[in-house]
Amino acid sequence: MIPFEKAYEIVMGSVVRTGTEKIPFTDSAGRILAEDVTSDIDMPPFDKATMDGFACRRLEIHNELEVIETIAAGKKPEKRPGRNQCSRIMTGAPIPEGADCVIIKEETEELPSGRIRFTGTYNKDNISCKGEDVRTGDLLLGAWRKIKPQDIAIMASAGKTTVTVSRMPAVAVISSGDEIVEPQYIPGESQIRNSNSWQLIAQIERAGARGRYYGIARDDEDETLRLVNTAIEENDLVIITGGVSMGDFDFVPGVLEAAGVRLLFTRVAVQPGKPTTFGIHENAAVFGLPGNPVSSFMMFEMLVRPFISAMMSFNWQPEVQIFPLKEDFSRKSAERMALIPVIITSDGCVRPVNYHGSAHITALAEADGIITIPVGALELKGGTLLTFRKI
Repeated sequence: MIPFEKAYEIVMGSVVRTGTEKIPFTDSAGRILAEDVTSDIDMPPFDKATMDGFACRRLEIHNELEVIETIAAGKKPEKRPGRNQCSRIMTGAPIPEGADCVIIKEETEELPSGRIRFTGTYNKDNISCKGEDVRTGDLLLGAWRKIKPQDIAIMASAGKTTVTVSRMPAVAVISSGDEIVEPQYIPGESQIRNSNSWQLIAQIERAGARGRYYGIARDDEDETLRLVNTAIEENDLVIITGGVSMGDFDFVPGVLEAAGVRLLFTRVAVQPGKPTTFGIHENAAVFGLPGNPVSSFMMFEMLVRPFISAMMSFNWQPEVQIFPLKEDFSRKSAERMALIPVIITSDGCVRPVNYHGSAHITALAEADGIITIPVGALELKGGTLLTFRKI
């Protein structure tokens, strides 16, 4: 059994990058950008009005002004305002040559003569100048970031219609055990529904990869080996849950070795999640996660999710905060690091949820996140500051 920190070091030191691909920018939200995006134009591309009003020369704003044309957004000005003249202008429209400010419509009155007069006491320019936001060639988006909706708008503004992104890892999920039945079936005596696989598929997709379900491997070494071999051949990463502890039918580590996987560890000093296995095959990395759903959830978040992100050259970091413990906490054994699901209380503390152990998956539904209790700590006093990790 190795410390969690050592397991994390081994996992992250075993990452193989997935490479890149080009896709339409419209399909890139949530993907990892694999190139710098620069602007091919100035933004804005011309001096433009930021308000509806009248474009004129500032030195004449207190004079009565003749309106010589109307400039709508998308229309090129045809006339240059002369002495005591102005152009009616809409937001986003180009400023006519010679004008240096826009009087907003709300601060003008129209005279019987058809001229307009400024009624305010102060007037901003109300002009956004060419290149004010971005110059041609400016860096807009740096590589190795997760693409957000606002980044899509930036790409569109820069004419970046095809973008290079990290290829999404293909991740296989296999459950194991004769006691497992699929969710659509009523469990028989001594059976349980398969919750792990679908939880993992959702976690994989949240991590930015493609999850592929390969079914339930029964407690048969040949069948399990066949599924594992197929999954390794077809994917970048394989996750198998169950069959990794010490029971008579927990033969997954042996099967992985038979499939050509070089096991790097088979036990981690963490609770829940002790029987976590990790190894490398020439075609794929392989995680063996515990069969209990809380354990598999926790170990995915702690080890698999950062591994998947690193495969795409993305330095994902969990969202963490520091909170005081609401009340005293104790546990029976301190030989392993503990991961405890907690809620954030109304007074800004964290308190463990009602949690019965690694099979109690419904406890995670009310949890806001988890806290980490270090090896050797049997008791913590209320008020102790702890690192809270959002899940």
